[in-house]
Amino acid sequence: MKKLNIRGKDLQRIGFRDDRAASLAKQIMQHHYKKYNKEQALELLEEVVEDPERFKKHPHLGKIAEVLMEASRPKEKKDQEKKYPHKEKKHRPAFPEKSALQSSGSSPGRHSIEKPSLGTAKPYKIYGAASIEKGALDQMATAMKLPVALQGALMPDAHQGYGLPIGGVVATKNQVLPYGVGMDIGCRMCMSIYDLDVKEMDTNMASMKTLLEENTRFGRAEFAGKKDHPVMERPELKEISFLKNLKAKAHDQLGTSGQGNHFVDMGILEIKESIPGHQLLPGTYFAILSHSGSRGTGAEIARHYTHIAMDKCGLPKGARSLAWLDLSDEDGREYWMAMNWAGDYSAANHHLIHEGLSRALGLKPLVRIENHHNFAWKEQLSSGEEVIIHRKGATPAHKGVLGIIPGSMASPAFIVRGKGSTESLNSAAHGAGRLMSRSQAKKRFQVKELQQLLQNRGVTLMGGGLDESPQAYKDINEVMRLQEDIVDKLAVFNPRIVRMA
Repeated sequence: MKKLNIRGKDLQRIGFRDDRAASLAKQIMQHHYKKYNKEQALELLEEVVEDPERFKKHPHLGKIAEVLMEASRPKEKKDQEKKYPHKEKKHRPAFPEKSALQSSGSSPGRHSIEKPSLGTAKPYKIYGAASIEKGALDQMATAMKLPVALQGALMPDAHQGYGLPIGGVVATKNQVLPYGVGMDIGCRMCMSIYDLDVKEMDTNMASMKTLLEENTRFGRAEFAGKKDHPVMERPELKEISFLKNLKAKAHDQLGTSGQGNHFVDMGILEIKESIPGHQLLPGTYFAILSHSGSRGTGAEIARHYTHIAMDKCGLPKGARSLAWLDLSDEDGREYWMAMNWAGDYSAANHHLIHEGLSRALGLKPLVRIENHHNFAWKEQLSSGEEVIIHRKGATPAHKGVLGIIPGSMASPAFIVRGKGSTESLNSAAHGAGRLMSRSQAKKRFQVKELQQLLQNRGVTLMGGGLDESPQAYKDINEVMRLQEDIVDKLAVFNPRIVRMA
């Protein structure tokens, strides 16, 4: 039987802040709940985090609840309890004697709360269904059962995520789903195109690598001196108390890139036809392409407002992470402001990266092309109705709008022009899409194998790892073929020097 694998990051994401509680949670879930899948286990633990008082007499989860309550008590109260250990304490009602374990088909140890049922899934367009894993299809079907879901689409790069699948697009009337947007709010593609001989990457490889090394930071690495940008002076950082507490962290990470599939690449851009709105003729150009988002700040925003949404919605198991906030309510309006700030913060990160590299090159870009994904927009359907469009891992593809769809570290990216497809809700894929998890890729591939593949494709890798191997991704050319009625390909970018965490 496959071992239940819960990581510290998973527990942090659902609200565990105490190391003792997190360690205990791992042990208990692996021992008493080993038949659970990861999503079920995390959903159960999230309920314990949200209300540990109700679980404190549970035979297994009670141990976790006690540690969580101990960690949350003020220091003065803890000291008083140590001084007067026999002082009578008042408790809420104990965990229900009739647990969900006694009901067939229910999860062991879950308290029974009346929850609203979901409706029938509304029909939605799937691009490349044969290449999309069952987990992603199931997640999208659940999202389309939500009473607030009006219309949806699933992109050809789709794979399972948390809440809405990566590649999922959902329209709602006046509601926003924080996990329909995602953790990395406003994750973004940005390309600067230069008038520079592409042979520079071969003749001056060492200096190009040094330039990338000195002007980029990934993961936990930060620049020695803080960078500045007007986004850090926005009123939202003063008006929203939750954002105010994140300002220092955001400032420290300003101008940096995340981990995982985030990158800054130097490569060769082949423009096949003139790009609308830009005076770029068909030909070969030197270009820099970056992919990153709102860093740790975006993740904190997603977690905070998702917990608020969960409390409000009370959705049943399997759908709780799709909880929504109404934009007519204060919490909904506050999330919308925070989300938009995070999107602008993500854009600022890219702009600082590209400006730094341009200064180091001694060049000004001819053109900069960029686009968000992991975001929600107010738009109109073909009927004229105003709705909220969530694009989690999906690229805006309105008629005539430019976007960038990348592949992997050793496969091409494409500049595309949207066709304005109503079936796709004016959306396209945001990349190649994963074929397997990071842990699977690390087990399946070898370093020598990756090195040989990179050498064969003429790519120099700085950083990165087996979890980002091109073989762990779908074929980007096939993904593009599956969305020919959504976007036109205008140019192709081939990475030559790839910088990752």
